[in-house]
Amino acid sequence: MAGKLHFSLVSPEREIFAGLVDQVDAPGVEGDFGVLAAHAPFMTALREGAVTVIDGSSRRVFSVRGGFADVTPAGLTILAEAASEVAAA
Repeated sequence: MAGKLHFSLVSPEREIFAGLVDQVDAPGVEGDFGVLAAHAPFMTALREGAVTVIDGSSRRVFSVRGGFADVTPAGLTILAEAASEVAAA
């Protein structure tokens, strides 16, 4: 079984989400991308769209408007210009 990814979603006002998850899908300016644990490091700008956080059978969706995603050995951090949760399952 693969390890967990540490994910943090931050807006200028507050940290929206932080935790260990299985996968995060996000809207990059050059196309959508997914991140799992032990992903290769990279940084990209984000476009407006949905960030989907998957943990087991749970799926949470956040709306983001711009910002940056930074994947490091420590995990994924999204610094969004604006973000809010739009659905939970």
